[in-house]
Amino acid sequence: MLISQESLTGKMALKDFVPTSSLPSANLVLVFGSVRRFSEPKLPAFLKDRYPQAQIIGCTTSGEINTNEVFDDSLQLTAIQWEKTTQRVTHTTMSGMQSSFEAAQSLAIQLKTDDLRTVLVFSDGLHVNGSELLEGFQSVLGEIPIVGGMAGDAGAFVKTLQLFNDTVSENMIIAVGLYGKNLVTATGASGGWKPYGPPRKITKSDKNIVYELDGKPALPLYRMYIGEHFAKGLPSTGLKFPFAIIEEGKRETEKIRTLLAINAAENSLIFAGNVEEGETVRLCQTNHERLLEGASGAAGFIISSLESAESFQPGLALCVSCVGRKLVMADQVADEIKAVQKTLGPHTKIAGFYSYGEFCPRPNTNDSVLHNQTMTIGYLSEDLLV
Repeated sequence: MLISQESLTGKMALKDFVPTSSLPSANLVLVFGSVRRFSEPKLPAFLKDRYPQAQIIGCTTSGEINTNEVFDDSLQLTAIQWEKTTQRVTHTTMSGMQSSFEAAQSLAIQLKTDDLRTVLVFSDGLHVNGSELLEGFQSVLGEIPIVGGMAGDAGAFVKTLQLFNDTVSENMIIAVGLYGKNLVTATGASGGWKPYGPPRKITKSDKNIVYELDGKPALPLYRMYIGEHFAKGLPSTGLKFPFAIIEEGKRETEKIRTLLAINAAENSLIFAGNVEEGETVRLCQTNHERLLEGASGAAGFIISSLESAESFQPGLALCVSCVGRKLVMADQVADEIKAVQKTLGPHTKIAGFYSYGEFCPRPNTNDSVLHNQTMTIGYLSEDLLV
């Protein structure tokens, strides 16, 4: 597995790339950048000319991650050349959030084979129900690990874009199947959020829309808890106050839901994934130190999983973290990427983005779920001696 990374900061243009890429033979290129970058008409043709043999995929973000830093309004390219692993790349365009399950199911059918090892998924961030999407994949693939995330738009909640070779569009889901015994994979996810306030039961909801908590309209109750100052900035300020779903017999903050939108006419809250009737939730809060502990913890799961692997090349850590974490850490957001790098070691390359929802298995399982407000890591490498 060969990896090459290129970066353009916010003040640079496509012409500022060096004339030729260092890995023109790459067969997969991951592209993460701002909505402005993805709106440049020349971008798809430029990338295809630079990586003529590659499938080129990616999405817009609420912050771009590379091995050294976190950027805004940049363009981050990670080129991969598999030596023995094979890949299959597919995509679909959504007709609406309600078709999330069916769209994912159709992609999974195209990817399913006996030697499928893991799936990378990048989706629209505003018009996809992340819970339904994962359930659609799992209905066909079972417990194949799924990693990736939902695109962002810097917290504006207006439009996210996805890139599939020569197409840049909204409402897209892109999936990459990776195959073969030489592929080395591991995953890790950890949050660092702490619930506060009383538990509240979801008494009326429809998939990802919550109408009532303890029999009371959801939006006024939520506004009361976060206070007038933050309530004025909804929905974006809601990123600092997610829900923890309290699952019986599991860690309190194992599954968190991020607010995507509000409906004042219906007094409802709209989340990135499902919040079922009968579930118990609490509001969450955090601080810088807890988030760093979460990032280190996610990387720690990777190290534990790789201890049994005897020989493999240095790999890539695909980090998808939540925009809510970025808002809390502000100018110190790169600290959590440094925490991941410190744990995984200097030979591991890092790529990724800040998202509106993260796809990753629960810790120590292959059971992929939609996370919010979580650092998730999908580690990829190859063992050529198998």
